[in-house]
Amino acid sequence: MIAQNKAKTYGFILLGLVLSIFWFYPFYLVIVNSFKTKSEIFVNTLGFPTKATFENYPEAFAALEFIQSFFNSLVITTLSIVLICICTSMAAYALSRRKGKMSSAIYFIFAICMLIPFQSIMIPLISIFGAIDMLNRAGLMVMYLGLGSSLAVFLYFGALRGIPQALDEAAIIDGCNRFQVYRYIILPMLKPTTVTVIVLNAIWFWNDYLLPSLVINKDGMYTIPLKMFYFFGEYSKQWHLALAALVIAIIPIIVVYMFLQKYIIKGISDGAVK
Repeated sequence: MIAQNKAKTYGFILLGLVLSIFWFYPFYLVIVNSFKTKSEIFVNTLGFPTKATFENYPEAFAALEFIQSFFNSLVITTLSIVLICICTSMAAYALSRRKGKMSSAIYFIFAICMLIPFQSIMIPLISIFGAIDMLNRAGLMVMYLGLGSSLAVFLYFGALRGIPQALDEAAIIDGCNRFQVYRYIILPMLKPTTVTVIVLNAIWFWNDYLLPSLVINKDGMYTIPLKMFYFFGEYSKQWHLALAALVIAIIPIIVVYMFLQKYIIKGISDGAVK
């Protein structure tokens, strides 16, 4: 029995190692080829560079107009996440504390919206925002708020079901109004869920290409994914610069993930329906 358990454990470890190799392989290709010349990438794609060159990075940094595009990506990602965290946590708090058929119906509408693919609403969404002159950064943030609300409300609602209403009642007896209960009692207890919402949406917004290309495809508004498109022309593709730019682009989001990853599992488990 003990031998069988050990064999099963080693089997899982081996399976994990194999899956890890498959998962890391694309990252290996991106990082290794970012130190090669354009010609060497086509000659020796899988191997290490014969002579590593760092010239791709400053050239890619300049071609990306990195400071401007980084600022645009940072503003859009940060403000969109702030809007989502504030609006959806308050909405989930109201829905969880106000029992009734209307609250249940609104919650299930949010939950069902997670199943609607973006491509099915893309054309009418862009048409409506174009008609009201909102195809700009503010309009993009409002779209992200709408598209990201369903999952955030779902997670917050599940976490709030684990917080007893007796805390609300005790705070109200002590003189707090409903907003103060939310701000000083409930919101700090939702920290793991808030971090989960931040990380999941940050990865999405930071790397998103499709929606920004439809909304803010103008000079001065380009995000990093939009600028990276210009490495791929109609007649030539600058893979050496594109791969170096990819490494530069993913560093900020990896740093955010490393700082916050310990909260993700707890936030998702707290947000699960109990």
